[in-house]
Amino acid sequence: RELLPPWLVIIAGLTGIVLLCVSTKDVPNVFGVFQYGIVLDAGPSHTILFIYQWTTTKANKTGVIRECSSCPVQGPGVSNYSDSPQTVGKSLEPCLNWAQKEIPAEQHSQTPLFLGATTSKRQMNLTHLLAALTVALKSSPFDFKGAKILSSPHKEAFNWVAVNYVLENFFKYDWQGQLVPSGKGMAGVLSVGGTSTQLTSKVEEENQAPEEGVRLQLYGHMYNVYTHHCPCHGTDQLRSRLLSMLIQ
Repeated sequence: RELLPPWLVIIAGLTGIVLLCVSTKDVPNVFGVFQYGIVLDAGPSHTILFIYQWTTTKANKTGVIRECSSCPVQGPGVSNYSDSPQTVGKSLEPCLNWAQKEIPAEQHSQTPLFLGATTSKRQMNLTHLLAALTVALKSSPFDFKGAKILSSPHKEAFNWVAVNYVLENFFKYDWQGQLVPSGKGMAGVLSVGGTSTQLTSKVEEENQAPEEGVRLQLYGHMYNVYTHHCPCHGTDQLRSRLLSMLIQ
């Protein structure tokens, strides 16, 4: 028969706002210990170090991860160290030291470290630089798993996975914070480069998957992912056409 105190009403209202506005994915894991992983994305023009974290929670035998933070490596891409491969490892040291501070020291030896390098047809092969990178990364306190040059189909397939993961097309969280199927279709990805454009999408029928496609098993489903390349449709050609129109 008595009214609630005003301070209690205010606290209850603020709590409700927080519960409605904060995504369940952003709620910290207070009952378990996070595991970490590091990926070095070595592109033609620059390199970025990404730190990811996850718990033991899985959705149909596939992990659920989130990106913690990233560190852009100062300087050009790894292919620019062809004349001095011994210095390519030193360029990574600032970001590797930063990662040691971001990840708890007791988990350094259990944190996997990967490096994926990409290159265009106009650039040289990066094989001889991977040896120098391997030596540098093996000396880090993390669990180095290897360095690899990614082929174009695999690189674009990884982009397709990343986009659909962020869009929650594989799964979603319900109001209780549980992982459930999203029920949404998969999005195609248009990747515009300097000299070409790539369109990556899922092939519906297995017998329609081209030989150069990539098969991925994610969250309890098998996906056939194919990339259609459109040469001479990159930003360089677009810029030339725009300049030509302006001149006319």
